[in-house]
Amino acid sequence: MIAIGEILAVILIVLGSIISLLSAIGMVRFPDIYNRAHAASKSSALGVLCVLSGAFLYFAFVDGLISIRLLLGIFFVFLTAPVAAHMVCNAAYRSGVRLHGEAPYDDLKEVLARELQAGQKSRPD
Repeated sequence: MIAIGEILAVILIVLGSIISLLSAIGMVRFPDIYNRAHAASKSSALGVLCVLSGAFLYFAFVDGLISIRLLLGIFFVFLTAPVAAHMVCNAAYRSGVRLHGEAPYDDLKEVLARELQAGQKSRPD
């Protein structure tokens, strides 16, 4: 049973390392902040989750330890990485960072214009 646990842990850790490497390559290769944030948050979070899950399995099977810290790390990375990427992209958009030239359509522009008009209509003078 220990050998199976070690093999699963190694597979998860190697898979997480490869995913994190691909995320780093995406950070360099993608053209704008929005695509880079996607590469940084989605794939890096998955890579970190795989590495932490592999470490958890290793300690659970080999040493018989259940690490609450690793479980909390997995939980918080799973919750915070997408939210942080969303907030970074939202701040970049609102500060005027342009989309890459090949972006076909800006959906958020119309939504923000409607919100701005609604806010001006309901504002007391």
